[in-house]
Amino acid sequence: MDQRKAEAKPSAAALREEIARLEQHVAQAEERRRALIHIMGDLNESNRKLGEQRKAMLHILEDSHQSNQKLGDSRKAMIHIMGDLRETTQEMERREQELREKQEQLVQAGKLATLGELTTGVAHELNNPLNNIGLFVGNVLDQIRLGRFDAEAAERELENAMEQVRKATVIISHLRTFGRAASVTFEPADIDEVIEHSLLLMQEQLRLRGIEVVLDLCAEELVVFGNPIQLEQVFVNLLTNARDALEDARTKRIWIETTRDEELITIRFSDSGPGIPRELEQRIFDPFFTTKEVGAGTGLGLSITYSIVKEHGGEIAVEQRDGRGAGFWIELPALLDQETLA
Repeated sequence: MDQRKAEAKPSAAALREEIARLEQHVAQAEERRRALIHIMGDLNESNRKLGEQRKAMLHILEDSHQSNQKLGDSRKAMIHIMGDLRETTQEMERREQELREKQEQLVQAGKLATLGELTTGVAHELNNPLNNIGLFVGNVLDQIRLGRFDAEAAERELENAMEQVRKATVIISHLRTFGRAASVTFEPADIDEVIEHSLLLMQEQLRLRGIEVVLDLCAEELVVFGNPIQLEQVFVNLLTNARDALEDARTKRIWIETTRDEELITIRFSDSGPGIPRELEQRIFDPFFTTKEVGAGTGLGLSITYSIVKEHGGEIAVEQRDGRGAGFWIELPALLDQETLA
């Protein structure tokens, strides 16, 4: 029996081994517990971050919804603004068309006023060829009545009469063209020809007043893209102003000069009159401004001149001549390639 008790009682070594095993088991369990706690902490942190992300996502969705609403409102506002802009554009186009029509009427009124001023000079200018026609035809009639008809002499007299008819026809035709109300069309216009036509209208008035015209025209071809009749009106207006300025001048002379500098054509009109006071230079292109006596001028000549030059893409200004009369210079863009207009 003692032997059985001895066999049942564990040895000290076995106990130590069992204790070590249990301690190792406890240590492993503690490590697993700590790892589990760490994992639970990470899981809680992840859940917290996930919650924050969810809140942020909800906030973003709410902002997106508000942005969509604002975008919708902005789109509606933009559509409304575009509608208003379209109406405003249409109104501006209508007003621009009305302004263009009024401008054309004003230009036409200016042309008629100019024609009215030119009537006396033109009457004198037509009187000469008419008198010559009467003289040549009278010579032929005398030959017939006196029985001395000479076919060759009569033919010469009638040819001379026809030449005078052609001169009168040119004058009348040009007056009709100048005064005609027509739509404004642009085409290649030779500045020298426009100056020549302007002088044709004015030459008798200038001659009757003893005014000399000095031409200094550029040898190069001066062609612009514009309306010849409107440009002629510009030159006639400047000649008319110079004519009036020279009324009491001792020396009565008008200079017309043309030059070309690459892409620009410059036309200068100057006279030997009293000149333009500096304080009036800024006002002379204003509508209805005139330094003439009441009833002697409409005040539209230089205003119309200014608007026509601007419509042709040009510039016009007063040129200071330091007490040596008035001067105006006009710059117009030269027509460089006429083939592109074909």
